[in-house]
Amino acid sequence: MAGVNPVPPNISVADAAPGNWVERWLPTSFLPYAQLMRLDRPIGWWLLLIPCWWGLGLAALTTGPEAIQLWYGALFLAGAIVMRGAGCVINDIADRNFDGQVARTRSRPIPSGRVSVKQALVFLGLLLLAGLAILVQFNTLTILTGLASVAIIVIYPLMKRITYWPQAVLGLAFNWGALVGWTAVTNTHAWPSLMLYAAGISWTLAYDTIYAHQDKDDDILIGVKSTALRFGADTRPWLTGFFALTALLLVVAAGGVGAGPAAYAGIAAAALQSVWQIRAFDDADGGLCLQLFKSNRTYGLLVLAGFLMDLLI
Repeated sequence: MAGVNPVPPNISVADAAPGNWVERWLPTSFLPYAQLMRLDRPIGWWLLLIPCWWGLGLAALTTGPEAIQLWYGALFLAGAIVMRGAGCVINDIADRNFDGQVARTRSRPIPSGRVSVKQALVFLGLLLLAGLAILVQFNTLTILTGLASVAIIVIYPLMKRITYWPQAVLGLAFNWGALVGWTAVTNTHAWPSLMLYAAGISWTLAYDTIYAHQDKDDDILIGVKSTALRFGADTRPWLTGFFALTALLLVVAAGGVGAGPAAYAGIAAAALQSVWQIRAFDDADGGLCLQLFKSNRTYGLLVLAGFLMDLLI
């Protein structure tokens, strides 16, 4: 097909779908950088974006549909892709020695030698500048709130060496957008946004524990920690607790802004989806764990759909 790149076997990444659009369509010279920022695996930026849109939707329930600006939604989309990419670069620089010992990650651009650490640092600087350019489109409080997340993004890759709860730190980073989205609309902080943020953290603890079960054998060998190793055979009760807490906190956040039935229906639909995840979970099936992890985009969009339907009604 004209315009489609041939895909040499040495440019593929083991933990990405073979023949994905990044491999097929991007110039070969940019391909390692696209893989470095995980453009071939969009679920990561979806899970970073959704709390931003939750924050926008919840905040709009306090003022009405006129508060929703599609431009803000587009800015958050671009920001999620860029900042998720920056986080991946930081992670891969920090984990380059570990990644080289794991079958799923040794073909990534840095451990495979296709991108040097120096090149990765330059690319990281460009991504951070792009993220800043997006962030300064918002009000001052939103800019300051967004900048406050940088420290968490930087320290996250180190947590797996220190604690069995790195997923909690990931939750702090990945759901910061709930606060940023709220302030973009309201230009203030308030307790419903904090409840939304806490719901996101609990949600991340659930879905990233499922994800971490793919790597637990390698994690043991190389000496890094995760909630998958911490919970072991007791993971399902922990998932039940995390998803239940997420739903409860979402209900509290919705109640704090006087949400109507549609918002609660969205939360209920997401809760049912989480029940399916819990029932289907099998810690010995890495492929299934990945499928369940990816299904959390549906979970997040169900909650968002409830907020938006409530606005329309």
